[in-house]
Amino acid sequence: MRDPLPADMFDELCPSSLNPIRFGDKWAALIIRCLEHGPRRFSELRVPLSRVAPKVLTRSLRSLERDGLVKRTVHAGATPRVEYELTPLGHSVLGPMAIACAWTQEHWDELLDAREAYDDGVRLDRTG
Repeated sequence: MRDPLPADMFDELCPSSLNPIRFGDKWAALIIRCLEHGPRRFSELRVPLSRVAPKVLTRSLRSLERDGLVKRTVHAGATPRVEYELTPLGHSVLGPMAIACAWTQEHWDELLDAREAYDDGVRLDRTG
């Protein structure tokens, strides 16, 4: 039995929200991280990814499946269930993602400052 995913896995201070390096769509990297230690059901993914609408999560999973990073398995039975897991190709992206996350943590303050300055400038441009 695998441990459940923590609900606060991607809190507001998670560097992934600031990472300018994208793997797939906005949520793909977070999904990949959730699948890092083995297959998960959709309902399990919803716990740490509660900010993602179910429709958007489904779209992201399908995109990752199309790219060959995630495998979807339907288990038949009295109560059919679906699990998602990383393929070998999906596992191979974990290394580059770790490097991107480390870079983001190292440059956290600079990224926040740049975004704040940009947002302030955009507000001034639109009001002034």
